Order: sequence, then C-alpha cells, then structure tokens
Amino acid sequence: MKITCFKAYDIRGKLLEQLDENVAYRIGRAYAEHMQAKSVVIGGDVRLTSEPLKLALAAGLIDGGTAVIDLGMTGTEEIYFATKFLGVDGGVEVTASHNPIDYNGMKLVKTDSRPISGDTGLFAIRDLAETYSTQTVDAGLGKYATQRVSDEQFIQGQGSVETSKLAQSNQYKALDAMPDYVAHMLSYIDMANIKPLKLVVNAGNGAAGKALDAIEAELQAKQVPIEFIKVHHQPDGSFPNGIPNPLLPESRADTANAVIDHKADMGIAWDGDFDRCFLFDETGEFVEGYYIVGLLAKAFLDKDPGAKIIYDPRVYWNTEDIVESAGGVPIKSKTGHAFIKERMRADDAVYGGEMSAHHYFRDFAYCDSGMIPWLVVAELLCTSNKPLSLLVKERIAAFPSSGEINSTLADPDGAIKTILEKYQAQATVIDYTDGIGLEFGTWRFNLRKSNTEPVIRLNVESKGDISLMQEKTQELLALLK
Repeated sequence: MKITCFKAYDIRGKLLEQLDENVAYRIGRAYAEHMQAKSVVIGGDVRLTSEPLKLALAAGLIDGGTAVIDLGMTGTEEIYFATKFLGVDGGVEVTASHNPIDYNGMKLVKTDSRPISGDTGLFAIRDLAETYSTQTVDAGLGKYATQRVSDEQFIQGQGSVETSKLAQSNQYKALDAMPDYVAHMLSYIDMANIKPLKLVVNAGNGAAGKALDAIEAELQAKQVPIEFIKVHHQPDGSFPNGIPNPLLPESRADTANAVIDHKADMGIAWDGDFDRCFLFDETGEFVEGYYIVGLLAKAFLDKDPGAKIIYDPRVYWNTEDIVESAGGVPIKSKTGHAFIKERMRADDAVYGGEMSAHHYFRDFAYCDSGMIPWLVVAELLCTSNKPLSLLVKERIAAFPSSGEINSTLADPDGAIKTILEKYQAQATVIDYTDGIGLEFGTWRFNLRKSNTEPVIRLNVESKGDISLMQEKTQELLALLK
C-alpha cells in the first residue's frame, strides 16, 4: 500500500484519502522499528481527528516494542521540550498546523529533539510503513485500527481507538509535563523586570490556550503584573473562527481590533500548534516577523555577548546590521526548520530566526517555540521603556522590505532563470543559499520556489529607501507575470 502523506520535513495529508488511523498505526510500527526506540512521547493538537490518529499511532508504536508517554493535547513545542527533558528516544506531534480542516499530519523528532526529515529517516519510515498489511495491523493492540467507525464519525473525532484499551498495556502511560514546560518557558526572562503590561492573546481556538493558561497561573503565583485579554481562547477543533494562521492578512483583524479596543501594550497570535507566534504593536499594527528576528537577536546578544545568530536568506540586512552592531556573529542558513536546526547545532548558535515567525533557541534543544518570543519581547518592552512600535519603527525605516509575495506560475524554474539572466550582470553579489539572492548596493531581492507547489516566493528589501523597494518589487512582479 502506497502512503502519500509523507513530505520533505513532516507528514501531512487529506483525511480518509491519505491519512487515517490505519496509516497512523503503520507509521507507529515503522517509527518503532526504524528508530529502534525504547520510549517515545506523543501529543496531538486540537483537531477533532488528532486524538484518534494519536492513539492509533500509539498502538503501532507499542506493537513495535516502544513504550509510549502520552502528553495529551499539546502544541508541537511541548513535544520538543518533553523529548529532551525526559531523555526519551523521540517524539511525535499529531498536527496539521495551519492546513485546512480536512487535513492532519505529524511532526517527528528523535533523541534530543533532532528533526526527522526526508534526509534523516522520514522516507525510510514511510517505506517501512508501506510494508505492513491489513493482517499485520490486526496484531496485538493494533487490532482496532481495522475496526474504524464511519468516516463521518472519524472526522468528528470519534475514532475507533479507545484510551482504555491502550491503558491495559504497561507500555502506555499518560503524563502531564506542563509544570516543567512552564518553568522552562519562564527561565528565558527575569520576572523582576516585568512592569504592568496588558497583552491581547489570540490562540485561534488552537492548542496555545491551554499552555498560556498554565503560564498565566505561574505568573500570577509569582505576582508578575501581566494582564491577559483573551481572544478565541478556548481550544475547539471545529475552529469556529477559521483555521488560525496569522501569516494571512485576513486572519489578523480580531487581534488588531482587540489591541486597540483594550489599549493593550502588545498583541500576540498563534497558529494551531503554536510553534509560531505573531506580534502586533500597541496601535494594532502587525509587525513582520523579519523585524522580530532583529529584536530577539539583540536581546540574546545582550545576555550572551559575541554569540552566533542564525538567519534565513530571504531578507537579512536588518538582522546582519543589528547582530554586527551588538558584537555578535551573523550566519546565513538555508530556509526551513531542519536546515536552521542543523546549522544552529553545528555553530552552537544561541538563537535563530526566520521571517516566517519561526524562532529557534539553543537552550530549547535548538528547536522553535511560539511562547519564548513573546515573553522575551514583553521583558524588552519593560527594560527599554519603549513601546513595540518605536522599537521596530527605526528598523523598518532603515531596511524596508516587501514581505513575502507568492506568485503561482506554470514554470517556476523558467521564471527564476529569466530573472537571473536579466539581473545578474548588474549584481554585486549573487547568492545561491536558497533560490537566488542578488544584491545591488542599495537594494536586493531573493527569489525561491516552493518545494510543494508551483509557486515562486519573492522578497525585496532596500537600505533606507522605501520608494526604491516598492519600485523594484513591482518591476520584478511584472517580469514574473
């Protein structure tokens, strides 16, 4: 049986067509066998199908000889944390992040929360999973993977795998790792620095709400003066307010309006599994992730002078300028979590950031977190005595950028070749770290194609000249069309 939900860096597929409990069970069996894992932590986001998929995965892992520690409803970073903190052999988060509601998937890591991608075992797990037949699925705890209820019930979160059946196995146990996770999150700030703050937080009905409540409870216990205004806070796998993806402009209004209405100091919004967070200043203005990278780089360099900072090649002049001015070492890496994490480990970088709002931290097993960034920025607001708008305004003026602009094209490779032929003679720098990056003294651009769809992604930035940046952006877009 061919399994088609494996991608370059994770597992994502359309429910019932590419992914169901049967496939999840096979993935568990294959993970156990390929990784020779003695124990694995698992969790799932709020999607209605995440629980039955997670339990089918657990059944496969147990049938493969692996003990399972189930953290319950989690964000992806809780799996990263627990894998490292508990010293187990790996972790799996069942999540489709910001994909449509009829999708689900998994993110897999091994010891020390190192990512498992196509180059490091993911496709080997797929190939092994394809070898298991329905008869194999009938073995042991996996028996119920072939007794799935109706498709409608599955989509509504009524899968066939029962926790009580798993509980009969001494290889399965539930665990609450939240207290240790919260303590680690709060270790990134000095709570004594926090002055009264009012923060709008929008969990998007995803997994962030539960983690945020636990952080809030600890802050209150320590009498840290942060007031939270909660928007779409309750976890709800039906996503009554739409799939949470604040990278889309149409998904930002509720957070922005709440910041304005409540006169908050900052707004924070997350995607479904909260491995990304997005910030809004005190005026309700969305702050591009690119400029948050610079803020976080400076904050970590203030605490760790001379440290190395990793950044992605789409836009980076602002980051390089901040890091070099603060005495740090800027290091460029190919875009993507597997590449960033690998480079951070190789260089022992204290922090890495992507414009897409993925932020990586050495003390968090070099993994990305959606909770650490807002905590660090909240502390920065207090220690600098400046509003967020002021902290980023000068940086935006110094290095204005277009933001990432996607264009659907029939021939992405041909488009990149055409652009390269037109501009390469004028370029002072041509970089092939990820797609093509060309510099022209006072402006530059990066053009790269998607790994999964016929899309070209364009980013343009300039040095202190917003009109030039806008002019060159339109020029490039016209050529792409």
